[in-house]
Amino acid sequence: MRFRDAFDSSSPSDSSAMSVTRRRLLARAGALAVVGAAPALGPAARASAAPAASPGPVRLELPRPTGPHPIGVTELHLVDRTRRGPWWAGEAASGFRELMVSLWYPADRATAEDGPRAPYMRAGAAAVFAAGAAKILQVEQGAVDWAGFITHARMGVAALSRGGRLPVVLYSPGMYNERTLDTTAVEELASHGYAVITIDPVHEAHAVAFPDGRVVQPAPGLAAIEGGAERSRAALEVRVADIPFVLDQLAVLARGGNPDAGKRPLPRGLGQVLDLTRTGMFGHSLGGMTTAEAMRVDGRVRAGVNLDGPLGYDWTDPEQLLPIARTGLNRPFLQMGAWLPVPSGRLPHTHEHSPSWQTMWHNSTGWKRDLWTETAEHNSFTDYQTILPALAEQLTLPQGLPARMTGTVDPARFTTSRRAYLTAFFDQHLRGRHQPLLDGPSPLHPDIQFID
Repeated sequence: MRFRDAFDSSSPSDSSAMSVTRRRLLARAGALAVVGAAPALGPAARASAAPAASPGPVRLELPRPTGPHPIGVTELHLVDRTRRGPWWAGEAASGFRELMVSLWYPADRATAEDGPRAPYMRAGAAAVFAAGAAKILQVEQGAVDWAGFITHARMGVAALSRGGRLPVVLYSPGMYNERTLDTTAVEELASHGYAVITIDPVHEAHAVAFPDGRVVQPAPGLAAIEGGAERSRAALEVRVADIPFVLDQLAVLARGGNPDAGKRPLPRGLGQVLDLTRTGMFGHSLGGMTTAEAMRVDGRVRAGVNLDGPLGYDWTDPEQLLPIARTGLNRPFLQMGAWLPVPSGRLPHTHEHSPSWQTMWHNSTGWKRDLWTETAEHNSFTDYQTILPALAEQLTLPQGLPARMTGTVDPARFTTSRRAYLTAFFDQHLRGRHQPLLDGPSPLHPDIQFID
């Protein structure tokens, strides 16, 4: 399995292995001090360690969302009976394409406390993920309880019953990553009145847990594809085909149907809050590529955000551009970047230096912005931006690992900024509310540079 890709601060196409010294755990979880929030920003922007009643693994509480709504969440097992599994999935190719998605939504305040807190990951998926993560973090297996991370959503509670239908946003994670890897941003959007759908890339993600207990890991056939560009092409083709199917299933839900393969009960009022005429999407790395290509093939996606993903099958080869980079978009598209690996070192990942971003920029006629953060890294645009610094306060991690993955940017401040720009983008382009934050640099967000 390719856990390195999720934890490496370099691009997914960088095949160099991390050379770090193995260190042992210095302190047991029972002796952990509670991590306090940054005084200037408060706990909304920083992960913190949850106090434990007895010795045990580290559990973190994700940054609190800042919106006015409590949050509910449910999951759907979706089966596309018009498609077989990807050819590189081996035996899975004889079956239909399956997906696991989560729906995060504003909850009805009267019943918002009725359900249990949702886990960060299902236990089965978390166990597989944790084994690989322990090797990269170089801690004892079981030192971190990934399933025990605290989200702020309640499982299965009723959806918001007032205010009409809500805009919908889809999320696609980076290559090999799970749909949970940007829960921080997803909860923020849901708390501000969005229905957010997170999609697992089954047969590619480290681990996807299904309701029947199966845990599906990456297909060996994907890793066997020679060349990073061809591997990205194969994974992207499957992901992009997933998006119209997911939108079709959401339409079934909005009409009062139940698209779950097992017909499990749905939260009350969930279908009635979906306004699929106002659909956006965002994603990190390969998920950003998926967002751009999904907008090309399906006009229902009205606005998109690419978080540090290339718009080519290779990060720097101008001959391997995605089709969307060549055609451009006539709809709103926001790009947020860190660094672009090049043979001589690296350059800012902006449309001034990236061949694929530059081509997309010049070919697009719709609203567009390019935002750059010098002190960020590739995984700054995920939950790792808050998780890794919090873990580093409790565990002895390989020297320099947090900086390689998430840079030297202040974690709380950048998390606040990233959530603010995502929310502002969708508020402006799905709700029609002009957001001055998108017009130019803000002193409230000093890490964010506008690239003209």
